[in-house]
Amino acid sequence: MDMNNRKTRFNIWYWIAAFSGVMVFQYFYATTQHVAQIPYSEFETLLNGGKIAEVQVSDRFIQGRFKEPQGGKPLFITTRVEPNLARDLQEHGVTVTGQVESTFLSDLLSWVVPVLVFFGLWMLLLRRMDGGVGGLMQIGRSKARIYVEANTGVTFDDVAGVDEAKAELQEIVDFLKNPGEYGRLGGRMPKGVLLVGPPGTGKTLLAKAVAGEAKVPFFSISGSEFVEMFVGVGAARVRDLFEQARSRAPAIIFIDELDALGRARGTTVGGHDEKEQTLNQLLVELDGFDPQIGVVLLAATNRPEILDPALLRAGRFDRQVLVDRPDKQGRIKILQVHMATSKLATDVNAEKVAALTPGFTGADLANLVNEATLLATRRKADAVTMEDFNNAVERIVAGLEKRNRLLNPKEREIVAYHEMGHALVAMALPGVDPVHKVSIIPRGVGALGYTIQRPTEDRFLMTREELDNKMAVLLGGRAAEWIVFDHLSTGAADDLAKVTDIARAMVTRYGMSASLGHVVLEKDPRSFLAPNPLAGGPREHDYGEAAADAIDTEVRGIVEAAFERTVGLLTERRDLLEKAARRLLETETLDENALASLVGKVQAGHRAFREDGRRGTAALRAAETPRAKPPRVAGPGTL
Repeated sequence: MDMNNRKTRFNIWYWIAAFSGVMVFQYFYATTQHVAQIPYSEFETLLNGGKIAEVQVSDRFIQGRFKEPQGGKPLFITTRVEPNLARDLQEHGVTVTGQVESTFLSDLLSWVVPVLVFFGLWMLLLRRMDGGVGGLMQIGRSKARIYVEANTGVTFDDVAGVDEAKAELQEIVDFLKNPGEYGRLGGRMPKGVLLVGPPGTGKTLLAKAVAGEAKVPFFSISGSEFVEMFVGVGAARVRDLFEQARSRAPAIIFIDELDALGRARGTTVGGHDEKEQTLNQLLVELDGFDPQIGVVLLAATNRPEILDPALLRAGRFDRQVLVDRPDKQGRIKILQVHMATSKLATDVNAEKVAALTPGFTGADLANLVNEATLLATRRKADAVTMEDFNNAVERIVAGLEKRNRLLNPKEREIVAYHEMGHALVAMALPGVDPVHKVSIIPRGVGALGYTIQRPTEDRFLMTREELDNKMAVLLGGRAAEWIVFDHLSTGAADDLAKVTDIARAMVTRYGMSASLGHVVLEKDPRSFLAPNPLAGGPREHDYGEAAADAIDTEVRGIVEAAFERTVGLLTERRDLLEKAARRLLETETLDENALASLVGKVQAGHRAFREDGRRGTAALRAAETPRAKPPRVAGPGTL
């Protein structure tokens, strides 16, 4: 008997119910058809009359057989009564009935209840060990969730912003609907399709949409669900999953988070562990099944760099589809899908919101729409306005406002000059993202103020000049503190970390150093899907101590030259810095319109600003080597 088949699996509860039913039937049948329940007085009369053939005496009952059936019943039973008591009762004319008390139910429960308790504890133990309903009998069965036919409830109409990926997967849908057409010329469909992309870009949604469009069974499982504490379980589940898919072909198998299962072998201590056995079985199954039967394997991961190379070779995962962050047009389509369920004001449209959200994934945009709707609901509005979306973006990017955090007047003044330093440098340099808002209201964790810049377009490359300007904007707050207060504080710690990362990347990864040349000195081991290639993190390098000293010197020179350039820009605009900082202290927040009114007269000389920027970049390059004398440091601040 196949113990893994639900139709033939042994079920102890059926046997208990059947046995109990037979016992109850037998008892009541015997009681009503063959046994006469008689009073004790009648028993004595029959006994004295010589009509009793034999008896069995117990502590409570007397049962036996008549010599001749009485009333058609050959057997009898009565309650036992002490002879002296019975004699005394008869002398006083009292009839002794001695009605038999039925004890079948109590007798039955006395042995059935312990059995039920035992099996109940046993089943509970097996459920906890296996984490499922089937106990140990199902420990080798796949835990895939099966969506039959179009029950995924998702089609390509529900997926927006990833048109290239949808076009690639449309071919899979056509094959599942008409597999014979694709074999007409001797070709075959890929055995496996790997969806690669950052978290939140819609990989799982795309896989469900493929099943919904093809209207075939969809087997969905996570990579981590294959591995259990028992050795060999993962491999058994892989075999069972593919057997189920073959039996219901055409079908789709979807493995989410493939990196949990397909990590490169040999990277764990001990070598051949349970995960490697599971991966080996998956490789065997990929080699063994014929794509012509109509089974397609889809998988998703956001860490393709750690997958085993054997998984990615031709004949297994033949096709890799990149599901990247959407561009502006993609964000517009995604926002239109999510905005359809919200009540929007007339000033809201998807294009405006998409312009505010470069780098957002589909999940981020869904969260943004929800946050804006909640903000409008909280203020008892009738519709969601553009201001709600602006506040939602700030909440997601900068964190929650903390108006209850009170700064002392000195710290508040330092923060105001710091943030206006960022804003004025950004407004003075060409090619820099425009400033959207400046505030000294604390947000998030440790942010005492913030300056928000909004990109006007999606950017994928940055020139040397743009990197120089980016460093100058980041150093604008520190330079403003240096100019106004003649000291430095800890408020620029995060800015310095970002500037150092940019300068090191320019020297070691982008070949932008005149002294070190066009070489790559450090490799970034992080995923190529990381949102910010300039972010810090562990890096691999292969150079000697002399090169390390040269890199440190070059990085320090770039940062210090950028700082001196920023100091020069703000020194020339000291009056504007003072005026803007005082206004910021009064209002706590300045939006782009308020900033434009403040610097409107100076902004008329925008060409001079651009010339300043170009001269500043040239001066920065000239100052890299030999290194400029660093500015004096007043010591660490208390901010």
